[in-house]
Amino acid sequence: MGGSMRASLFITCYNDTLYPETGRAVVRLLERLGVEVEFRAGQTCCGQMHANTGFRGEAFSQAKRLVRLYADAETVVIPSSSCVAMMRDQYPGLFEELGNEGLRREFAALLPRVYELSEFLVDKLGVEDVGAYFPHRVTYHASCHGLRALHLGERPFRLLAKVRGMELVPLENLDRCCGFGGTFSVKNGDVSSAMLTVKLEDVLRTRAEFCTALDNSCLMHLGGALHREFAPMRTIHMAQILASTRDEAAEVVA
Repeated sequence: MGGSMRASLFITCYNDTLYPETGRAVVRLLERLGVEVEFRAGQTCCGQMHANTGFRGEAFSQAKRLVRLYADAETVVIPSSSCVAMMRDQYPGLFEELGNEGLRREFAALLPRVYELSEFLVDKLGVEDVGAYFPHRVTYHASCHGLRALHLGERPFRLLAKVRGMELVPLENLDRCCGFGGTFSVKNGDVSSAMLTVKLEDVLRTRAEFCTALDNSCLMHLGGALHREFAPMRTIHMAQILASTRDEAAEVVA
């Protein structure tokens, strides 16, 4: 790979607060692939929740903080499609509306260096086989942001296909939303629950041991339902599967 690549991990407030094992898995995975990982402690939130609930000013201050914090980063890796989508889809409008010319230039310079995890592995590192071992039956849920905003396409499947010992079971109606949608699940609870119920039928039909995704937000929504149904299936972020090896199994939280 010619010289060590440096990646700055933006862990996202969601993962940091609720799923710290995802961040640990990303670090383990990237270091195993020879990437030098750095973590900037000044990071907070991408501002998506603020923007989606009409708090433009607050979202802008988070966006400005993020752009300034990572201005000199070689690459920024984010294990969450929704945060990357926020930056690609909503930051341009925020900076157009509230930013100055200098800030817009800083953002334009940073954006091409921001990667969702599967994009970073496949597009930037050119790796599909990360040396993972995960001897389980797994199904993959494509989050809406990964599917529709980032167009991750085959990347997650190409990575999962190379995991040793794993049986990947296709999920029917892959393009169907799990109903979480961040604040949507709070503002439109009934609709969200109905979508979740339908999604759950497809997920359970796979009879997989694990349901994986690139977004812990979807996995939390699905995981809560699985737990309530006493279903014999657990959720796991894809970073944990990819970080898992014969010597070091995934850190699975029951």
